[in-house]
Amino acid sequence: VDVVAVTKGKGFQGPVKRWGVKILTRKKRKTKRAVAALGPWKPSRVLYTVPRPGQMGFHKRTEHNKRILKIGEDGSEVTPKGGFLRYGVIRSDYILIKGSVPGPAKRLIRLRYPARPPKGAPTEPPNITYISLESQQGR
Repeated sequence: VDVVAVTKGKGFQGPVKRWGVKILTRKKRKTKRAVAALGPWKPSRVLYTVPRPGQMGFHKRTEHNKRILKIGEDGSEVTPKGGFLRYGVIRSDYILIKGSVPGPAKRLIRLRYPARPPKGAPTEPPNITYISLESQQGR
């Protein structure tokens, strides 16, 4: 399946955190955590390809080709002791997905049929032998 969701918001960030620009050396003038050169004299505007500060996170993103491991109704089958960190105890239906999912723990996500399904994807459901219910607190 494809997973569509809004990512975690990180607010207004500079180019170092947002785009991974190198921090300048100590002898550079004015600032260290900025882009060294914004571009040439001509064209006399800043190109869109130059890394600039701005909003980071809270964007709609799609993760492709995730595999559904299990769909269930009884949350006690998968809930660890003390519940999931930053979520709690599962009290309703659930879906186990292999891989990462955008957004924080309680954000609504949308699942859809894959837009680009992989060629050799298995069609039969996986055989899950063990799910650890140990506490996630204090690791």
